[in-house]
Amino acid sequence: MTVTIYHNPDCGTSRNTLAMIRASGEEPQVIEYLKTPPTREKLLELIAAAGLTPRKLLRRKDTPYDALGLDKQSWSDDQLVDFMLAHPILINRPLVVTQKGVRLCRPSEVVLEILPNPNFGVFVKEDGERIDTDAFGTK
Repeated sequence: MTVTIYHNPDCGTSRNTLAMIRASGEEPQVIEYLKTPPTREKLLELIAAAGLTPRKLLRRKDTPYDALGLDKQSWSDDQLVDFMLAHPILINRPLVVTQKGVRLCRPSEVVLEILPNPNFGVFVKEDGERIDTDAFGTK
């Protein structure tokens, strides 16, 4: 099975996650979800597989979240999914799919939980933070 990342190249967390996947020896299928949004069925599948709710997948920063009043608890899950489909920028990222599961990789090192080979040495994020992937799972 391949690794798939729902990616936004303008997002540092998404870029770091993609770089970690590649550093682990995997060449993922990259889906730029703003250009190619998931279908309703795929989005619901990803939400369920990640163990999230639609509300927990919503992104607020740099989105129409506030303008749409999405902080109101009265919106149903179906309505929130409708908003994400109409405005894909509302889908938080990056979502990564591997044979080990689906994760919203915020922070980016969450991807180590589901990579086939998560131990590949020290990884340096764009901001200079160092992640010792060889220590993953031993903490």
